[in-house]
Amino acid sequence: MKTKKPAESVTQMTYMVLPNQTNTLNNLMGGELLNWMDITAAIAAGRHCNRVVVTASVDSVDFQSPIRLGEIVVVEAKVSRAFNTSVEVHLKVFAENQMTGLRRTCNEAFFTFVAIDQAGHPLPVNKLEPVTDEEKSLYESALARREARLAAAKKKETQ
Repeated sequence: MKTKKPAESVTQMTYMVLPNQTNTLNNLMGGELLNWMDITAAIAAGRHCNRVVVTASVDSVDFQSPIRLGEIVVVEAKVSRAFNTSVEVHLKVFAENQMTGLRRTCNEAFFTFVAIDQAGHPLPVNKLEPVTDEEKSLYESALARREARLAAAKKKETQ
């Protein structure tokens, strides 16, 4: 397997919030944003793995700020940690006022993807070598997030 840097997986998608994507308060519907986040994260994971990937988990997504009709939405994703057959992807979501250019952070989340073959069996993924201080911090803290995800999954199995 190769070793890649997080920058090699960086993916940025840009959208405009249209009327059919909003609720009765003219705010972007959460499910629409989750779809955009999943697609962006899957592209980042696929770039890192050079394989087909599937979504395995989505960590808590907090909607910090509503995204309004007509605003520009920027979803940024990059791999924060590679494990054996899975990768964790860190996402940031920004809303931008098209008229003023002001941008604010609206969401942050971690999605996990598993690399698979055509039969759906897990495959090994490329290693990750963090470079920046932020990348190193996300890399180190990913192990604790992974353990929490696995513990939560195990708890659900026993219920």
